[in-house]
Amino acid sequence: MKNLVNYIKTHKIKSAIVIVLLAAYYFCLPRQLFSDPTATVITSDSNELLGAMIASDGQWRFPHNDSVPEKFRTCIIAFEDAYFYKHPGFNPISIVKAIRENMKSNAIKRGGSTLTQQVIRLSRKNQSRTYLEKIKEAILATRLEFRASKDKILSYYSSNAPFGGNVIGLDAASWRYFNRDADDLSWAESATLAVLPNAPSLIYPGKNQETLLGKRNRLLQKLLQNGNIDTLTYNLSIAEPLPQKPYPLPQIAPHLLQKVWQTKPGKRVTTSIKKPLQAQANRIVFNHYNILKQNEIHNIAVLVIDVQTRKVLAYIGNSPTDAEHQKDVDVIDKPRSTGSILKPFLYAAMLDAGDILPNTLVADIPTQYGSYQPENYDQSYDGAVPAGRALSRSLNVPAVRMLHEFGTERFHHYLKAMHLKDLNTTADRYGLSLILGGAESNLWDLCKSYAALSSTLNHFNETSSEYYSNEFIQPSFLADETVDFGKKSSEKNLFDAASIYLTYESLKEVNRPESDDNWEFYDSSKQIAWKTGTSFGFRDAWAIGTTKDYVVGVWVGNADGEGRPGLVGVQTAAPILFDIFDLLPDSEWFSKPFDEMQEVEICTKSGYRASPNCDSVAQRFIQVSGLKTPPCPYHQLVHLDKNEQFQVNSSCEDSENMVRKQWFVLPPLMEYYYKSKNPFHKSLPRFRSDCTGNEAISIQFIYPNDSNVIFLPKNFDGRTNELVLKIAHSKPETLVYWYLNNTFIGITKNIHEMAVLPQHGKHLITVVDQMGNEAKHWIVISE
Repeated sequence: MKNLVNYIKTHKIKSAIVIVLLAAYYFCLPRQLFSDPTATVITSDSNELLGAMIASDGQWRFPHNDSVPEKFRTCIIAFEDAYFYKHPGFNPISIVKAIRENMKSNAIKRGGSTLTQQVIRLSRKNQSRTYLEKIKEAILATRLEFRASKDKILSYYSSNAPFGGNVIGLDAASWRYFNRDADDLSWAESATLAVLPNAPSLIYPGKNQETLLGKRNRLLQKLLQNGNIDTLTYNLSIAEPLPQKPYPLPQIAPHLLQKVWQTKPGKRVTTSIKKPLQAQANRIVFNHYNILKQNEIHNIAVLVIDVQTRKVLAYIGNSPTDAEHQKDVDVIDKPRSTGSILKPFLYAAMLDAGDILPNTLVADIPTQYGSYQPENYDQSYDGAVPAGRALSRSLNVPAVRMLHEFGTERFHHYLKAMHLKDLNTTADRYGLSLILGGAESNLWDLCKSYAALSSTLNHFNETSSEYYSNEFIQPSFLADETVDFGKKSSEKNLFDAASIYLTYESLKEVNRPESDDNWEFYDSSKQIAWKTGTSFGFRDAWAIGTTKDYVVGVWVGNADGEGRPGLVGVQTAAPILFDIFDLLPDSEWFSKPFDEMQEVEICTKSGYRASPNCDSVAQRFIQVSGLKTPPCPYHQLVHLDKNEQFQVNSSCEDSENMVRKQWFVLPPLMEYYYKSKNPFHKSLPRFRSDCTGNEAISIQFIYPNDSNVIFLPKNFDGRTNELVLKIAHSKPETLVYWYLNNTFIGITKNIHEMAVLPQHGKHLITVVDQMGNEAKHWIVISE
């Protein structure tokens, strides 16, 4: 060391020159050899290619891959650089041979470059092949040998070598020419690709077949001589045909590829997609699309999420339609009218708040709030229906009445807490139509929300009855990304576990599509909580279902918003939903969250907590918050005569002759429709004629509603049809007097209907019974 210091002091100029040269040598090689744009590539969770988007410069150049398949490694070394693992970056013997041969022919016939030198030449954009350039390449090659391992250098070459046309790199070439991953190539295919970079412009699949075949077979002969392959493999290899033309790259998840390209352009991204599931789901969508397009329904979107990991397992952003019908639009994240798909959230919210029990009777009668008049899909009414059944049947009128009772602002708060990004205006702007499609959401957010509810229930049962703070987290389609569910807490995140469980119990009873009639009788049938939705004007059809492990969401419609007859959730989206679920493993049903539930006596007819007057009760588990609901309001203790034909009281009968009985009594309008669907329902007997007392009298309009605007159509002979007025009276046998604009028009008894033909304009309808009880409604007859 001392001698070196003395030498430097003595020979300062020489030492300075040496230091400068060493520094120049050290820094002569760019830190990044290749900066060309690369294709965006997505692979499945098991690293299978799902799709690729060409690089911005129009080249099929995949991102750098450190892995080089063993067969290609053997072929390229045998063909290009037999001493690759022995030389320091250049091979003096090969260079001397090349100079001698080139001088003899008076032209450049042989390059003598090593693979390392070829990497340098590729990184320098193929500078002119002069001897000066060869010297530069040799120097840079030795520098690269110091910096990178032999395997790294070989990966540089395989990722950046030209393979003809606009194909760069082994990964792109193997898919373009053989339609499979480079790791799966045969010896003949590997040899074909090994000889292509040597003359990519001369040798191109589909052209110059004899030249290409000769080069490939000579390389295979060399592999046989070197002992890399045996005679049988050699004979089979030379019999393999050459590729004739490039294959299109796989496009198994094209819309997910677009989404990845937006945030990670030019990257290789391993997704959470299960390739077999994605491929099978694609076939299902393709088959349904071919049927639906006959009705001019062109677009379908499907999303499958793993509840436990919140990973996306299948992503179909659109059906395989054409450009005219916007095949490239990813519908999964586009806002669409929700139809009835939000109803389960309202039901869960009311359970959670303790406003209803699972089967509390709710009114299903003609309803009007201002100018808004909801109707059920079949335009019929049940009078009174259990809340859970109203949900499973997706009845509109009970849903609107429940929302009115619960409050739109209150429900809007729950929806905002679920992070539905397309819910972007105030509750009063949506109004009561919020529950029937007045709002917009997207398939991604809705599936995320169903997954959050399922996960909440799973976590509650898996832990010591605890909740996680971050259940409504965004799902992920990235394989290496882990979702964070937040901290454990005894406090619920949004809905308590019992409310979710009871909601799912109702959704499990939703009738499946016609093709699945009697599904509940098959032991192998999957238990799925699911809901459909159809937007106004038949523009959007939804079906979302969940098991303990998976959420599947389906949207069907036209991307341009065109409605079509028959575009109904249960007819178009639900069959796809169940076809997708058939691809997934069976799941056990959700465990009952006993710590959030309590067993109480329930009135079997009304669904309320049993009162002393209920004649039929059963033990049922309800959510703890439901303990504050009132007892059954529909059962009364009545006094009847001995024959139980009439009501009596002390004014007309001795107490010892009275029969005391519990009776299920509904308000007149509810009862009017309830009897049509429940033929065994018995109305409360009227009082015996000799009895006096304070019997409550009720009159309710069946049709029209107050402030209705009515158009009277004309029949075939041109005459205007009459308007039929209807009321329900708590004592049907009572005489009722009818008035139109204070003008008497008739009397009814038992069946209270009156036909009138009013003029255009506003009219007052008044009914008065024989005891003086009255009811009034305003109507408007439209021109």
